[in-house]
Amino acid sequence: MKITKLFTVLVLGTSLFFSVFAQAERQVTDQLGREVTIPDTVNRVVVLQHQTLNIINQLDGMKDVVGVLSSWEKDLGKSYLRIAPSLKDMPMPGDLTSVNIESLMALKPQVVFVANYAPESMIKQITDQGIPVIGISLRVEPKSESNKMNPTLKDPQYAYDEGLKQGIRLIADIINKKANGEALIRATFANQTLIKDRLANLKPEHRVRIYLANPDLHTYGSGKYTGVMLQRAGAINVAAASLKGYKAVSMEQILNWNPQVIFVQNRFPAVYSEINQSADWKWLKAVKDHQVYLMPQYAKAWGYPMPEAIALGELWIAKTLYPQQFKDIDLAKKVQDYYHKFYRTNYIAAQDVK
Repeated sequence: MKITKLFTVLVLGTSLFFSVFAQAERQVTDQLGREVTIPDTVNRVVVLQHQTLNIINQLDGMKDVVGVLSSWEKDLGKSYLRIAPSLKDMPMPGDLTSVNIESLMALKPQVVFVANYAPESMIKQITDQGIPVIGISLRVEPKSESNKMNPTLKDPQYAYDEGLKQGIRLIADIINKKANGEALIRATFANQTLIKDRLANLKPEHRVRIYLANPDLHTYGSGKYTGVMLQRAGAINVAAASLKGYKAVSMEQILNWNPQVIFVQNRFPAVYSEINQSADWKWLKAVKDHQVYLMPQYAKAWGYPMPEAIALGELWIAKTLYPQQFKDIDLAKKVQDYYHKFYRTNYIAAQDVK
């Protein structure tokens, strides 16, 4: 009798154990439309996309990151280390389009985040090892466009706004930071009505014509977040009408566009110096009029949207181009408030970081 009772207890205990174990997993849908099974609690992630890494930092989730892409410094800028100091000694088992599977396995990640355009072979390499892979695009679009770097989007503003919200919620859900994710979304879109109202009477012919300069004469045309960013801030992207995606152009083409203002991202100070010093650029109206600006770190003019770019960068552009309409707006205070809340530190301009 005692043996029978013991056997029953063992069976029930074993069943309970496997029941609990089975419930320790859940399914999520990534931004490639893939159903992915992940552990219920995730605290070891590898991030092979700089946009996702930046969002995780703002969600206060860096303690869960055990490996990152090797190009993080190039993509985020050297000064980014100040707001994510754990990156200094972080293992780098891959990059945007490749992975060292042995190095990755040594980190024992529970989840690997990749860009939506990561090669299928790269994703297969990782999933073949039993590691869940989450593709992040930060946009919504037809499935046929989901893995493209330069997609065709019917409504880019909707695609990037909704895609960023979905991306933040997905990342926050995976690393168990849902409340932080909702707070970040609210802050991201808090200033949109302000900008729209202040620019409501701006006539199309009075919008400032902008060129966004990147290394090796690359710029952003139509279909990218930067186009949305400039449009919402009251600017016209000179490249949008003749260029799709992120591509190189000729100096002759830039001279033909003859923009009124040139913006350079803060992570490319050499480009800013070249434009102001090289004879090739001196004929442009923007250079002649000293209208070449090094964008602050929070104005991330990337092909994919970032929370601080929408929350602060678009306002910085609008205030820079149309100072009278925004003269009462204390942008410095808004920037510091945002950095205190989501980066847990003060904002310091990149050129002031030693």
